[in-house]
Amino acid sequence: MDTLDLLLHPVRMRIVYALSGGRVRSTADLCASLPDVPKTTVYRHVGLLADGGVLEVADEQRVRGAVERHYRLRRDRTMIEAEAGASMSLEDHRHGFTAAMAALHAEFDAYLNRPGADPYGDLVGYRQGVLWLSRDESIEILDELRAVIAARAGNQPAPGRSPRLMSLIQFPIDESPHDRPPADHRP
Repeated sequence: MDTLDLLLHPVRMRIVYALSGGRVRSTADLCASLPDVPKTTVYRHVGLLADGGVLEVADEQRVRGAVERHYRLRRDRTMIEAEAGASMSLEDHRHGFTAAMAALHAEFDAYLNRPGADPYGDLVGYRQGVLWLSRDESIEILDELRAVIAARAGNQPAPGRSPRLMSLIQFPIDESPHDRPPADHRP
């Protein structure tokens, strides 16, 4: 299975999210983190991610006569390489976006179903807005956002910190280019 097929699946994306931030978890821990996903499905997708090199075994322990594996992400394997991204078809992008949105929706539902969920208190946000940007401005803002996120990407678990799923989605909403000056609107 190629990297695109491996990573662009809603359940596998959620497993990657659950192991992000340096976390090490057993498959049983992952099942508890994804209570809306059947256990057999979690086990199957963990196996696919491990076979594909996205997950590696961090530890093994004997539990009631069976071997329980604890997994961690191989961060170098959770990215779609630039060349693969550039060669994605429109249908690949449609599939990837749908998988990402399905995973995001499932994660948000799981959050809302937790006892004590408090979207306002937990600083939950899902705002959208339109920015008029040239290609250069788009590149500039994306670089700035990457720098802001990169500054915190190395954070380790610590008291007062909890993992937060962040998503950035941006795309042009009009097929005509907007870097030309607006048309004159004389009557």
